[in-house]
Amino acid sequence: MNEPAIAVRELTKRFGDLVAVDRVSFEVRTGEVFAFLGPNGSGKSTTIRMLCGIVVPSAGSGHVLGFDIATQGEGIKQHIGYMSQKFALYEDLTVRENLEFYAGVYQVPARLRQQRLAALIEMAGLTGRESQLAGTLSGGWKQRLALGCAIVHEPPLLFLDEPTAGVDPVSRRRFWTMIYGLAREGVTVFVTTHYLDEAEHANHVALIHDGVLRALASPAELRRSGLDGQLLSVTCEQPMHAVTLLETVRGVKDVALYGTSIHVVIDSDEQSIASLAAWLAGAGVAVHEIVPISPSLEDVFISLIGSAARSRDGHDQSR
Repeated sequence: MNEPAIAVRELTKRFGDLVAVDRVSFEVRTGEVFAFLGPNGSGKSTTIRMLCGIVVPSAGSGHVLGFDIATQGEGIKQHIGYMSQKFALYEDLTVRENLEFYAGVYQVPARLRQQRLAALIEMAGLTGRESQLAGTLSGGWKQRLALGCAIVHEPPLLFLDEPTAGVDPVSRRRFWTMIYGLAREGVTVFVTTHYLDEAEHANHVALIHDGVLRALASPAELRRSGLDGQLLSVTCEQPMHAVTLLETVRGVKDVALYGTSIHVVIDSDEQSIASLAAWLAGAGVAVHEIVPISPSLEDVFISLIGSAARSRDGHDQSR
């Protein structure tokens, strides 16, 4: 069996009294797309920095491509590709000049360089734009160029930190077509994203909140078992008012507004469709429909974060 591309055990990072990453453990298999999700400030970027050998862990252990993240950071940097959410290339250089610069940084052999750059330009759909200044490219084109620069040395492992933030849907789809193509060629992709539709197509998804890993499974497994309760879709009058009311109902575990409907997670031992409909009607809310539905990753994400927040608040109040 192949060794995992990434393996971490009890990984922890403290900044003074702040525990940014708290005893996180997971593995990423070679050749898979691994999505790392969490709200801002949850510990995603700190985790990536430790995995890239930029930040030394406070405790725990980890290996990336066989290199120890605490002692062999330089070895890791030479064998990975990294792309941040902020465009970090040289805006006053052309598309080709940016690619040539990174080919030199990563010491791509001169005899292979032109063929490699031509392949990257074609892959990114930048043919005909080779002489265009990077600073004049649109957001989607910039991200494609940044990806090309990140993989110019053909790394076996690629880290993508919010790579499509602020990019239009069509460009996002084109970008992910490129990512899946790399994965089919055996490249391991570790990606953080706020777009749950992107995570739906990952091999495994990890959810982190307050530095703690809350879930780790395939998207299908998370949808199947990630909710602690039954999910209902409620269509009614005054949905925003109904959300406020439902948050106070016994047996209702989570409530979220989805367009004109409401997703409600209930404890089946304490609530049912009939009792919930009766309660809303008694509160003066006209109910059109309440039906059970299958959860999406977004439903699971909201439920897990909500449960973690309630657990934290309960712990704080008990002190």
